[in-house]
Amino acid sequence: MRFVLLLSLTLLVVIALRLFWVQGINMSAVADTAQQNRSRTEVIQPNRGSILDKNGTTLAVSVDRYDLVLDQRKQTEQIRRKKRDGSNVREQISWEQAIKELSEVLDQDVDELTKAIRPQNGAKPKGYVVIAKSVTPEVRNEAMEIGIPRLSSQLRSERQYPQGVIAGPLLGFVRNSEDQTGVVGAEGLELSQEKHLAGTPGKRSYEVSADGVRIPTTDLDETPAVNGQDIMLTLDSDIQYEAQRAAEAKRKQFNADWVTVIVEEVKTGKLLAIGDSAELDPNNPGATDPEFRRSVSVTRAFEPGSTGKAATFAAAIDAGAVKPTDAFTVPNAKTFTKETIHDSLEHATYDMTAAGIFARSYNTGTVMVGNKISSKTRYDYMRAFGLGSPIDVGLNGATAGQLASPENWDRRQQYTTQFGQGYSQSALHTAAIFQTLANGGVRIQPSLISGYKNEDGSISDPANPKEERVVKESTAAEMLKLMEGVVEHGTGTKMKIPGYRVGGKTGTGQAAGPNGGYDGYTYSFAGVAPLDDPQYVVVATMYRPKGDWKQFSVADTFTEVMSHTLHTYNVPPSTTESEAYDAFIGKEQKKPW
Repeated sequence: MRFVLLLSLTLLVVIALRLFWVQGINMSAVADTAQQNRSRTEVIQPNRGSILDKNGTTLAVSVDRYDLVLDQRKQTEQIRRKKRDGSNVREQISWEQAIKELSEVLDQDVDELTKAIRPQNGAKPKGYVVIAKSVTPEVRNEAMEIGIPRLSSQLRSERQYPQGVIAGPLLGFVRNSEDQTGVVGAEGLELSQEKHLAGTPGKRSYEVSADGVRIPTTDLDETPAVNGQDIMLTLDSDIQYEAQRAAEAKRKQFNADWVTVIVEEVKTGKLLAIGDSAELDPNNPGATDPEFRRSVSVTRAFEPGSTGKAATFAAAIDAGAVKPTDAFTVPNAKTFTKETIHDSLEHATYDMTAAGIFARSYNTGTVMVGNKISSKTRYDYMRAFGLGSPIDVGLNGATAGQLASPENWDRRQQYTTQFGQGYSQSALHTAAIFQTLANGGVRIQPSLISGYKNEDGSISDPANPKEERVVKESTAAEMLKLMEGVVEHGTGTKMKIPGYRVGGKTGTGQAAGPNGGYDGYTYSFAGVAPLDDPQYVVVATMYRPKGDWKQFSVADTFTEVMSHTLHTYNVPPSTTESEAYDAFIGKEQKKPW
């Protein structure tokens, strides 16, 4: 008995000492611990910026969606809730009724929903069960009104692309963030412009009671999130649609690997369309081959063929070595320092103007013109036109192509580079060269992004596109006349557009095979209209078509897209006559091909 009494007294002393320590000596530490246990900090996710075309059409947007989750623990026999008639009257309902109501809201099977909500066959209740994913705010609100205990919602951001495949390879797509609370860019503009689109997260700190509910009388410390910027593009969705439609129609016609159509404003360098034949729906990127989840207009390099002659002629004219009316005797084949150059089709030997060589796209004559300047001079002009460097329009994976320095050219390459072989470039490089010539010789860096719209409505402009004079204004004017000759009486007569003066250059380049050598072709046309006041460049490129090569052409692709663009922007028809030069020396201008 004494032992029990002594033990009890000892325990009382220990408890007293503990109380003295907690409430007297260590009171602040205990209070701090209690506050830490009550404190909660949650991240406030910013809204991801939208992507808009030049007219404000939404191409990409984030919407609020909710995951509904349930804690199965501590489920009572009945559910007590407010009636759903809007009154404050409370009622008791069964779990069966609540689950039936929820199944109707979520459009889910009652039996399957019951298995998710109620522990089955004596199983241990789970603290976290996902009942539904990515429901709308309206569905979330209706589900929460049912009053199921411990049912909660988790906000998540979902990316949507209302225009579907329009500009898909440019927009790219997103993936879930590491914490699964939002999305981050995975490809295209969504990836390259992540820092602008993402915004900055905020945070909210508060205290909760033992049951996890916020204590209303305690302080709420909140740092608001900064929403992402909207990206404003130079694209016109209508022109983009037309470019994609035309590209896909041409790909199907000749079973080509791919086709692309680019539309660029001459005086600004702004890209109105980059249309790829391969469709990518950012809502379902997995349905597209990984090779085409980026725009081939930007990422794929190829030997351009005869469109590359534009740089050769512009360089020779600008250097003062050649005039458009200079005479040349042009055979079907000619040997230069042991290297024989052939034209694609056999023809008689003609006395031609430099302009006529360009119009008929003769390789032999082109080398005669190009040889009037040094390889180094010509290389410097090619670099000034942008060849050998990637074109940054805000997309990842832009190709620089391949352009070796002249000291590394072999004996034949010094000639083939004059007519678009022996180096490579993207379709965007082609567009940039013709924009330069149509813009009085001033190259403007192509652009895809026109601005960033902030949350307060203000616009942050991107850096001004770089402008650089490549050739003299007089040289550019002469090149437009040479291009008009291509359409008037050269290889591009099918590119005429009624009412408008059109100029450009056709191109047929050999396509390198995967195992070395050439085993296919690239067909293209780069055109400008109207020549009396150049407004737009359209470049159509078809890679590795199959079938009868005599039928291969991108003429209708060019004329459809250029006509649509001219009419969309109400460009008045030309009022001046053609300024194309004669192709041959003498009066007779109709010569066999």
